[in-house]
Amino acid sequence: MQPKNPQAVVAQLTRAAIFLVVTVNPGKENEAAVRALCGDLAALLRAVSFRDLEGRLSCVVAFGSAAWDRLFGTPKPEELHPFREIRGQHHAPATPGDILFHIRSARMDLCFELATQIMSRLGGAVSAVDETHGFNYFDDRDLIGFVDGTENPVEQAACDATLIGDEDAGFAGGSYVIVQKYLHDLKKWNTLPIEQQEKIIGRTKLSDIELDDDVKPSFAHNALTTIMEDGKQLEIVRDNMPFGDAGKGEFGTYFIGYARSPHRIERMLENMFVGQPPGNYDRLLDYSRAVTGGLFFVPSASFLAKFAAD
Repeated sequence: MQPKNPQAVVAQLTRAAIFLVVTVNPGKENEAAVRALCGDLAALLRAVSFRDLEGRLSCVVAFGSAAWDRLFGTPKPEELHPFREIRGQHHAPATPGDILFHIRSARMDLCFELATQIMSRLGGAVSAVDETHGFNYFDDRDLIGFVDGTENPVEQAACDATLIGDEDAGFAGGSYVIVQKYLHDLKKWNTLPIEQQEKIIGRTKLSDIELDDDVKPSFAHNALTTIMEDGKQLEIVRDNMPFGDAGKGEFGTYFIGYARSPHRIERMLENMFVGQPPGNYDRLLDYSRAVTGGLFFVPSASFLAKFAAD
């Protein structure tokens, strides 16, 4: 079953992004305002993107489990549930969030203008709980110096990895997305020899070549986040972005992963925070701390468009 009319989940990676997470305030009128925005979002996007057609502006809107119940009722996507916190050697917290807006463009001003228009339209219907501005850092590296997203699937493989098909036919073209905000201890990280950093990540730092299996430790980040099932790798699409505040000494990576099932990302996180086997956790977490966590469902563009007709 070919997914129909999805949102821009597999949009081309960009140089700028805004990750905006909000909660819906109590009241039927606020829920109605959110549903009205669903119908207007495509028009808002067209209006802002028309200012620079080469800016490649896109926006994905996704909803948490509790918000879905309030806004849309039933039926509900089969695997939509609240983000499950993980307590292992390190902690992956679950934090508030009803709606995620993932705004991407080659230009930050376009991202900012669309975010402004969205919040202006919603007014007092929502409360912002997190807004993070991400940027492309040199040759697609994160702030710890390694290339991020090397193994992302592309083209049809990306669609196959992210878009629901006949396994939940009522929501075909939809996707699941998990987000986490990580803060890095760069001072501590930068005291490590390059060879030790490479073993923690599982790739060479300069050339971005994956380490051979006989050299790569079992706790390497890319070893623990490679999920095999029935002899096949379960892929996701990452669009992680660095962010920071040099004045505050804050440096981080905003993780965002899209998949046709949240199960595959949850397995990755379980391996990272608890370990595979338990205790063999991701050593990157000794230097990078998760401070947010949310799971959302991305309905198809057709689902959103019906609110314009209503």
